[in-house]
Amino acid sequence: MSLPLEGLSAIVTGAGRGLGRAEALELAGLGASVVVNDFGRPGRDGSGEASAAPAEEVAAEIRAAGGSAVAHQGDVSDFEQARELVELAVSHHGKLDILVNNAGILRDRMVFSMSEEEWDSVVRVHLKGHFNTTRFAAVHWRERSKAAGGPVYGRIVNTSSEAFLAGSAGQPNYAAAKGGIVGLTTSTALALGKYGVTANVICPRARTRMTEDVFAGFAEPVDGGLDPLAPEHVAPLVGYLASPAAAKVSGQLLVVHGGMVAIVERPRVAAKFDTSKEAFSYDELDALLTPHYADRPPGETFAAAEVLGLRRG
Repeated sequence: MSLPLEGLSAIVTGAGRGLGRAEALELAGLGASVVVNDFGRPGRDGSGEASAAPAEEVAAEIRAAGGSAVAHQGDVSDFEQARELVELAVSHHGKLDILVNNAGILRDRMVFSMSEEEWDSVVRVHLKGHFNTTRFAAVHWRERSKAAGGPVYGRIVNTSSEAFLAGSAGQPNYAAAKGGIVGLTTSTALALGKYGVTANVICPRARTRMTEDVFAGFAEPVDGGLDPLAPEHVAPLVGYLASPAAAKVSGQLLVVHGGMVAIVERPRVAAKFDTSKEAFSYDELDALLTPHYADRPPGETFAAAEVLGLRRG
C-alpha cells in the first residue's frame, strides 16, 4: 500500500530543530521528499569536533531512514534566499507540492520596553518569512496550473500561535506577526483555490528550544511518557493537512497540542447599531455603546483567552 504523500515534494522551514524537525520527519515518514530548511550554522559537538548544520543533520536522518531529503541553509526572511529555497525544491524534486512555514524567533518584551530591532526582527522572520516562501511557491503552482489547463496539487501549512488568539502581554511583536500570518493564510486560500492549492494555519503548543522558557514547568511528562508538549503531537496534523485527504480543508485555523486538535471558528458579529440620523454623533454613540459595554464581563476583549484552557479529554 502506498504512503499518503508518496511522490510528493515538500519544504519545511526552520526544520533543523524542534517543531520543524518533527514536521520534516513526519512528512518524510508519510512518503514525501523533503527540503529541510534552517538558518542554523555548523557548530561543535561535545568533543569540540565540527558538526553539520542543523538542516543537514535532519536531512541525513531522513535519508538514513530510507527517505529522500536535501538540506537548505538559508534565511527565509530574505526574499532572494526564499526564492532559492523554492527553486531548490523544484530543481531537486521536479516540482513542489507542499510548503510548511515554521521558521521563527522570539524577542519577548513588554510593549513599553520593546526596541525597534526586537519588533522588526520578529515580524521579519515570522510574517515576511511566511510571505516570501508563499510568494514563490504560488508562482510555481500558478504556472503549473496554466500549463496543465486545470488545478494542480498544492498544500500550504502556516504556523500561527495562541499568542495571537488569546493575547500575550509580553509578546506584542510575536502576537502581531502571528495574527498577520492568519490574515496571509486566509487571503492565500482564496487567491490560490482555483489552482488547486489549499492553505491552512495551525496554532501549535510545543516545548522546543525556542519556547523552553515559556513552558518551563508546564505540563511535564508523567512517568517517562511522551511530553504533553512534544512536537510529535503537532507533526501528524501537519502531515494530514499536507495530504490528499485534506483536499476540502482550506482557510482553516486549528489549535493542536498534547493529543488534542481544536478547530477555531471565524469571528462573528456580536452586535450591530444603526444611526437614527444621517450619520452618527458622539452623543448617539455614547447612548448606544456605553450601556452595551457596561454589561460586558470585566476584562473581556476580542482576545479568546479560553483557548489557553483547551486540554485533551
